Amino acid sequence: SSSSCSSVAAAAAAAAAAVAVFAAAFAAYAGLKALFGAAGAAAVVCLVFAMVALLAALLAAAKAKKTFQTASVREAAPPSFADTLNDMIRKRPMATAGVALAAGLAATLQPKLAAALVKAFVSRGEDRSARARR
Repeated sequence: SSSSCSSVAAAAAAAAAAVAVFAAAFAAYAGLKALFGAAGAAAVVCLVFAMVALLAALLAAAKAKKTFQTASVREAAPPSFADTLNDMIRKRPMATAGVALAAGLAATLQPKLAAALVKAFVSRGEDRSARARR
């Protein structure tokens, strides 16, 4: 079904973005380490990725506010998470990349938290697929 294909595509895009974020953060750190030392380079990389995350959040908030103001009262059921993610990737690839970079940095700095979030999303998906089979 096209729904499962779009979910797989969204998961693949998220995984690719996470790898890209990690690579970009490491490359930036390696390049800045000679100039600022290890701690300074880590701080600069963190600051840059935090600013990118802030920009992405501001863009998302502005879009949400605009959507909320123009939405009608009698709207259909809200789109699924996968649909929302696909729409955001298509409409705002740079904002999506910024969010992915911030998420990758957060995952790099807090791997236990990232693992717990992935486990939570995976278990939610398994619960839904088990209910659909009944």
